[in-house]
Amino acid sequence: MEEAAASAAGESKAGHGRNGHAEGPAAEEQRGGGARLRGCRGFLRRNALVLLTVSGVVAGVALGAAVRGAALGPAQVSYLAFPGELLLRMLRMVILPLVVCSLVSGAASLDTRSLGRLGGIALAYFLGTTLLASGLAVALGFIVRPGAGSSALNTQLGLSDALPTTNKETVDSFLDLVRNLFPANLVAAAFETYVTDYKMLLRNTSGNATLEKIPVGSEVKGMNILGLVMFALVLGVALKKLGPEGEDLIRFFNSFNEATMVLVTWIMWYVPIGIMFLVGSKIVEMEDIVLLVTSLGKYIFASILGHIIHGGIILPLIYFAATRQNPYRFLLGLITPFATAFATSSSSATLPSMIKCIEENNKVDKRISRFILPIGATVNMDGAAIFQCMAAVFIAQLNNVDLNPGQIFTILVTATASSVGAAGVPAGGVLTIAIILEAIGLPTNDLSLILAVDWIVDRTTTVVNVEGDALGAGILNYLNEKDKKKREQELKEVTVEAVANSKSETETSPLVTHKNPVSNTSSTADPESKESVL
Repeated sequence: MEEAAASAAGESKAGHGRNGHAEGPAAEEQRGGGARLRGCRGFLRRNALVLLTVSGVVAGVALGAAVRGAALGPAQVSYLAFPGELLLRMLRMVILPLVVCSLVSGAASLDTRSLGRLGGIALAYFLGTTLLASGLAVALGFIVRPGAGSSALNTQLGLSDALPTTNKETVDSFLDLVRNLFPANLVAAAFETYVTDYKMLLRNTSGNATLEKIPVGSEVKGMNILGLVMFALVLGVALKKLGPEGEDLIRFFNSFNEATMVLVTWIMWYVPIGIMFLVGSKIVEMEDIVLLVTSLGKYIFASILGHIIHGGIILPLIYFAATRQNPYRFLLGLITPFATAFATSSSSATLPSMIKCIEENNKVDKRISRFILPIGATVNMDGAAIFQCMAAVFIAQLNNVDLNPGQIFTILVTATASSVGAAGVPAGGVLTIAIILEAIGLPTNDLSLILAVDWIVDRTTTVVNVEGDALGAGILNYLNEKDKKKREQELKEVTVEAVANSKSETETSPLVTHKNPVSNTSSTADPESKESVL
């Protein structure tokens, strides 16, 4: 009877509100509306930075279009670009501590076996994707034929031929790459890079005066990121080998790295403002966009199409084949670094936001992201390989040169190798195009056409570069987690097998039974029966 009364009371309470009035559909609808409002607020709070960054890009385009008609002079344009310049300076400020500390702590946190395995997989991934990108660009170049019938473009657009060209030997370019891997001065490597220059010597042999080109080493302004990456990796492995003696220094680099990431978090909230003024000032700087696009439209279309195919189809397919997970859901968490890459055209400047977002949004292990992303930002340039190969095919068609299989192979190999040493800064790939052109015997005076549209193509180039790094980190994180689970399972099986063997030995051995058998609490035998029969 008491139970029946209690249930009746519960039913009557369920049908009444807090004041004893009956709750109708309106109250339920009000509760549902409150839940939806809370969910909407939570979504906005979680994705505030992404929404602000995308809004910054849109606002930048609108700002540039509005101010473009005001006919601003160079000084006024530089003032307009000032907030964007501050963003670039802040991002570049944290690159050095971020790269060195993250690589030292990442290499020191991984055991030697994992480091070698992950390093080998990363190298194969970087090489394979860059070769695929180069092959795709050459194939698209032959299909679209962007340079066909455009031999007089330099004259039509009024572009100067006296733009960055190089007479550097291909061999010296690769030797400089190896030299920069081992900087002679670590402090100087933070702001200087080694390059080979030439001086001409007049030699008079047996009455014949000849000019001889002598290679001479020189230092140019620009961070030697390749040498810093190499040193940080080796230092991390050395600290790991030291054992307890190296733990204090490893903790120092870990703390330094975490403090740098806090700085990155603060900088990220300034990104929408900086991006707005960067995009707006670039639109104002454009002189005659209509003439440029109509004249070089096929080249721009072919380059961006290559980036869309590689970044939207090939790289996601590689990620899906390796992990069996949805690659587009993974990429959705990286909208902020992609917008940063699009606005800054710099892989190095995008590195801080990429590390932050890939760890927080995609839950990639810190040891993996801080080990692979700095290396990827230096050596993995899929977008740059597409840009360089397309430019080489474009200039060959511009000069009515039919490329033979040997020249095509040279383009693929040279683009793959030179993209490793390409600087992760705006327009960093233009000089590497000159190396490719020299290698296949084409003139470099048409590089002015590439520079004229570089600011357009370089944005999608940088987005594909950082996307390749991010998906590589996702693949390595998946393989590392899979390997960890496999080892844990093997350890469990070994433990279970050992316990089973000890039990069977206790029960069946006719010669020896243990005095303290494992988990044998139910035995009621007297102490004498637990001694050896022998």
